[in-house]
Amino acid sequence: MPLSAEEQRILQQIEQSLETDERFASAVKPSGIYAHSARKAWWAGIGAIASLVFTVIALQVHFLLAFAGFLAMLGCVLAIEKQLRAMSKVGLKDVAASLRNSRLNASASRIKFGKDI
Repeated sequence: MPLSAEEQRILQQIEQSLETDERFASAVKPSGIYAHSARKAWWAGIGAIASLVFTVIALQVHFLLAFAGFLAMLGCVLAIEKQLRAMSKVGLKDVAASLRNSRLNASASRIKFGKDI
């Protein structure tokens, strides 16, 4: 079913307004779509490592305290899994490509400045 002239005009106005909206463009660019999920997965990973350290230290104090640390670690791992599922295969490829590019940039700067960071 074709659009009427009025509907086509409204659609063109919406397209023009979206083309000039920088905030919208930054939100839907390939690196911006998955940035939130990647950031949440990163912080959940930090939390999982911290919970593991807490669990090992808490074993010296009391087993129930260590069990609470284990539950926190389990929660962080489940949060990581949820965020990775949200990003899907395409999102994971984008994140992997950005990590690869950042490593290449870091190695190029090491070569350029002659320092081992």
